[in-house]
Amino acid sequence: MIERKTSLEKVLAILNLFSEDKLTWTADEVVAATGYSRPALYRYVKIMKDAGLLVADSRFGFTLGPRIVELDYLLRRSDPLMVHGVPEIDSLAKCCPGNALLVRWYGSKILCVYSAHSGEGINTSYHRGRPMPLARGAIGRSILAYLPKARLAKLVKSRVDEFAAVGFGATEDEIISNFSRIRNDGFAVAYGEVTPGVVGIAAPVLDAKRSPVASVCVTVLGSQLDAGQIEEISEKVRESAHNMHIRY
Repeated sequence: MIERKTSLEKVLAILNLFSEDKLTWTADEVVAATGYSRPALYRYVKIMKDAGLLVADSRFGFTLGPRIVELDYLLRRSDPLMVHGVPEIDSLAKCCPGNALLVRWYGSKILCVYSAHSGEGINTSYHRGRPMPLARGAIGRSILAYLPKARLAKLVKSRVDEFAAVGFGATEDEIISNFSRIRNDGFAVAYGEVTPGVVGIAAPVLDAKRSPVASVCVTVLGSQLDAGQIEEISEKVRESAHNMHIRY
C-alpha cells in the first residue's frame, strides 16, 4: 500500500529542499525533486508565499521568505534554552579565552544557536544556524554519549568510518566504549578536529528526562592550554550546562 503524504507534509518537503548547498530552487527543479505535479506545486507555493515562508523571483526562482526571520526573532525570545542559555554563554565567554557556544541537537543534526567570545575570539566557519559535523569534535560527542544505548549503537554503526577517521575508535565497540567514558566524565574534549589548532571542551544540556537537547562548548587555541586549564574550563562548562538543565 502506497503511503500518501498530507498537504502539510508536502509543504514541509518543499521547505526541506533548501540547504547551504542549494539556496534557490526553480519550479522545474522542485517538480523534479518532489514528483509533485505543476498545478499542485503552485498551489503549495501560493500557500507558502501568502504565509511569508517563500519568496518567488522570476530571475532566481524560489527563496526562503521573511517569515523565517520573524520566527527566528520569536524563537530567541521564547525558547527556554535560549532564554536561560544566553546569560550562561555570555558568562562563560567572560571567564574563558576563545569562544563559548550553545549548540542545539534536533533530529540527527547539531547547530549553533548562540555564541559569544572573549577578546581572544577564534574565527569559526560554523556560525548561528549552520549545521555542524556530528562525528567530529567535542560538541557532537558530548550529546551522543547521552543517547539511549540502542540509538547510539545504530548511529555508530552508520558512521564508523567517520569516527575512525578522527581517531575516536577503529571498531563499533571501541567507539561505544569511548562514549561511555565521556558519559562518566560528563564532558568531551577534542583537539583540532573541527578547526585546526583549536581545542573544544563540551558538556551536554539535559532535559527533565535526562535526554540531551543541546551542548555547551568552549573553543580555545591549543597553544594557550595545559592539562590544568583544560580541567578548569571543563568544570565551568559542566557547571553552565547543569545550570541550564535545572532551568530547562
